[in-house]
Amino acid sequence: MRRLGGVEDEEKWLAEGIAGIQHNAFFMHRALDANNLREVLKYSALMLSELRTSNLSPQKYYDLYMRAFDQLRQLEIFLRDESRHGLPVVDLYELVQHAGNIFDHLIVSIISYRLGPLQYLLCTVGSVYIKSKQAPSKDVLKDLVEMCRGVQHPIRGLFLRSYLAQVSRDKLPEIGSDYQGDANTVMDAVEFVLQNFTEMNKLWVRIQHQGPGTVREKQEKERNELRDLVGKNLHVLGQIEGVHLEMYKETVLPRILEQVVNCKDDFAQYYLMECIIQVFPDEYHLQTLETLLAACTQLMPTVDTKIVLTQLMDRLSNYAVSSPDVLHEFLQVEAFAKLNNAIGKVIDTQIEMPIVGAMTLFVSLLTFALRVHPDRLDYVDQVLGACVVKLSSGPKLEDARAMKQVVALLSAPLEKYNDKVTALTLSNYPRVMDHLDDGTNKVMAMLIIQSIMKNNSCISTADKVEVLFEVIKGLIKDLDGNATEELEEEDFQEEQNSVARLINMLDNEEPEEMLKIICVVRKHLMTGGTRRLPFTIPPLIFSALRLVRQLESQGGDITGEDLPATPRNIFQILNQTIEVLSSVPCPELALRLYLQCAEAASDCDLEPVAYEFFTQAFILYEEEIADSEAQVTAIHLIVGTLQRINVFGVENRDTLTHKATGYSARLLKKPDQCRAVYACSHLFWVDDLDGIKDGERALLCLRRALRIANAAQQMANATRGSSGPVTLFVEILNKYIYVYEKGNPHITPSDIQSLIELINTEMQSDNNGNTRTHSDPFFTSTLRYMRFQKQKGGLMGDKYELIKL
Repeated sequence: MRRLGGVEDEEKWLAEGIAGIQHNAFFMHRALDANNLREVLKYSALMLSELRTSNLSPQKYYDLYMRAFDQLRQLEIFLRDESRHGLPVVDLYELVQHAGNIFDHLIVSIISYRLGPLQYLLCTVGSVYIKSKQAPSKDVLKDLVEMCRGVQHPIRGLFLRSYLAQVSRDKLPEIGSDYQGDANTVMDAVEFVLQNFTEMNKLWVRIQHQGPGTVREKQEKERNELRDLVGKNLHVLGQIEGVHLEMYKETVLPRILEQVVNCKDDFAQYYLMECIIQVFPDEYHLQTLETLLAACTQLMPTVDTKIVLTQLMDRLSNYAVSSPDVLHEFLQVEAFAKLNNAIGKVIDTQIEMPIVGAMTLFVSLLTFALRVHPDRLDYVDQVLGACVVKLSSGPKLEDARAMKQVVALLSAPLEKYNDKVTALTLSNYPRVMDHLDDGTNKVMAMLIIQSIMKNNSCISTADKVEVLFEVIKGLIKDLDGNATEELEEEDFQEEQNSVARLINMLDNEEPEEMLKIICVVRKHLMTGGTRRLPFTIPPLIFSALRLVRQLESQGGDITGEDLPATPRNIFQILNQTIEVLSSVPCPELALRLYLQCAEAASDCDLEPVAYEFFTQAFILYEEEIADSEAQVTAIHLIVGTLQRINVFGVENRDTLTHKATGYSARLLKKPDQCRAVYACSHLFWVDDLDGIKDGERALLCLRRALRIANAAQQMANATRGSSGPVTLFVEILNKYIYVYEKGNPHITPSDIQSLIELINTEMQSDNNGNTRTHSDPFFTSTLRYMRFQKQKGGLMGDKYELIKL
């Protein structure tokens, strides 16, 4: 047992060991120079006796071992040259085995303690013996591996056997080697390495049983430092020439796994399984998959089996991707079924495995299925189904790391398939999402939308839309009755804008199918609540209007089995949808949408429908819009839309224009009244071939606007003592000029001249007789335009000839 000491004591013991090696190495080199075999062996043994110490940690012992190893290299060079020491290698090997014949009694008593130095000498001489080819390699190796049993101290025994493995690596009787033997030569090499591995593993595991339990953490650290010594044997096994698949399947792997399973040590099992996966060929893993997976299910419950299985699946999937020709082998061995079964057993047997571990295994299995069998959607659905079963069997998922793995599980199919909805059509996909908390559900829904947008995917069938909106329902409605007020406004808007962008990606050239899509989307959006509808309804309305115009361009209605795709039917749906939005309340947005629908109905020559939409817009204006600024915006929208529509008959148009002009004149602020009234002049003079040209009523609107502007100036004089800017007059002047140029016969040059003189008068002085020192830029620009038209001549120049500027 190693004596316990501090860092300073260990440094002292290491220094003493190094000094002993250097001291005896000095005399060994003197003997080498003198070709004195007896003295060489004597001081070599004394030097190696320093390796008998039990006071060093593995890291410090390694430093000491390497000092001795460097000297043993010099010793081996000397022993190979028979001309220097004069003793045949066979005799030399015999002499070293019987230390008493070549060492005096004192030296024998020193080196026989735990036999360590003698074994190092035997391995060195044995290496020379094999190289001389005077004896079969397999016999010498068998002899050496058996004699190493004499050292049972874990650390010293591991380093001794590591030395044996190192000096024998290039002397194994493998195929193509200089030391190749009979027909069973490869088996001899494998047997030697396996035997050495078995003994080293036993020594390595034994470390945990030495010393009191209080030093367990220190022991684990030491074992971690020593693990590469054991793993190198497996690396050597993986490089032996001639180890074919059958031998690996029948002998090599079973012997290794026997050690792995029987050692009952979680640390060793994890490391050795990791080594097996890394050092042996991929095709061997594939053909022995069932054996490997059976071993995984027999590991200690404390072994992190998920990492072992994940590494195995990663290795196999990389093999399949790099070599497409081997895919049929995966099908032959039923790799997915075996992996799926093994993972299920591991999860069932390791009851204490945290949920994040199980989710990690499912992610790895799904990744394997997507990489190796991308065309097998049933495999993907099987993994998702197993995940649902696991999540359903426990409490509500709250572990953040497990939640992250579930998101990775759901994201994998989206990243694999170009048609993003392909994954969503799997029956278990939405069932997995149901186990996410609201926040993570929304994150996943956002990932799905972003994936669709990134690939510019077009969702073209109502069935796919139904599946998609069911999956992203966390963004469309409140789950579990949780309100959206808890979410930051900026985040909420980003979510809803993403849904709106998604709606614009839904399209189908067949009107009947597109109408079904619109109805499916509407059904889901109507459950969204008052806070979401202002974001999601507008894109739906415009998608429907796009369909209306498509039908109009095709010149007729499309009769379907369920709901005929006709503009009239679509407008009925739109009217019902906007009516819901207007009750949110969001009257300004609803009014805008009503006007859009009215314009679309006009394009379809549906006068009653267009009139109804205008009626709804006016009702909203009267009953819901009370803010003065919102009223101004609404009036201008109404006037602009009404101007562009030419479907109305005389009676309906008069009714609507009368309403528009009446509301314009009743706005709160005089400037707003003025601008709205002169905007109404466009309702009576439309510059189109089929447009209305009622010059008299257009002039009446402009004169009424001028009276309102005068009233505004008077109010300014009364309240502020000055007339204020002449902007309103200049704006009216521009309207006069526009209608005059368009050929309204009721607008005369004298009307324009009078208005110019009025503006000049207003600009020259205010109510107190003070002269203005500045001019209005707008008015100056307007006069410049008129001069330009006058100077240009022609028909337009003649119009301005009678106007004095």
